[in-house]
Amino acid sequence: MKDTTVDQHRDEAQRMEALRARALACPGCPNRATRFQVVFGEGHVKSPAVLVGQGPGIVEEQMGRPFVGPSGRLLDEALAEVGLRRDKLWLTNVIKCRAVKTDKGRLTDRAPSAAELKACRPWLDGELDIIQPRIIVCVGVPSAKALIDKKFKLSEEHGQWRDFPDGTRRMAVFHPAYVLRLRGVDQEAYERTWQALLVDLKQVSTALA
Repeated sequence: MKDTTVDQHRDEAQRMEALRARALACPGCPNRATRFQVVFGEGHVKSPAVLVGQGPGIVEEQMGRPFVGPSGRLLDEALAEVGLRRDKLWLTNVIKCRAVKTDKGRLTDRAPSAAELKACRPWLDGELDIIQPRIIVCVGVPSAKALIDKKFKLSEEHGQWRDFPDGTRRMAVFHPAYVLRLRGVDQEAYERTWQALLVDLKQVSTALA
């Protein structure tokens, strides 16, 4: 008897690889002059949950993988703490190239522009179309504004589920990069935000159980 599940998984993996190949050669990116390389999503193509961040940082750009820098390591720690496995999820970003600005002669990360979000949206929509997740976790403000509500206020609305017409449930959580910035600056705020991240991700873990 033919295993249709295996065939379906293979088909989705092939579709994702084809999408990835097109994204890596994207000619329409506003950052094509400054980017080192495009950073596409990675993970399990049959994942019921997708985590969507802001965009790659310098380490992600160098390695060509999402969430592998310091904030990515903190995210891995948080996921493990609540019983979620990174290899069973799909991790990606609203933009696939690092967005930078010049600050005192050096390049630093910045929030994505409207033009960048528009240029990259087909790649994100393509990922979601292939995976068909039940849950979308927006990691940080740009993702939440792109996928939940343009007026989303993370400090007030993190951890709150929103049900969408496409059948997905969506939630926003604090970005680990923000949590890291608080460490050593405001220990009380750091502890509070770290615990909020864990509580919110625990909701995701429970919903997937």
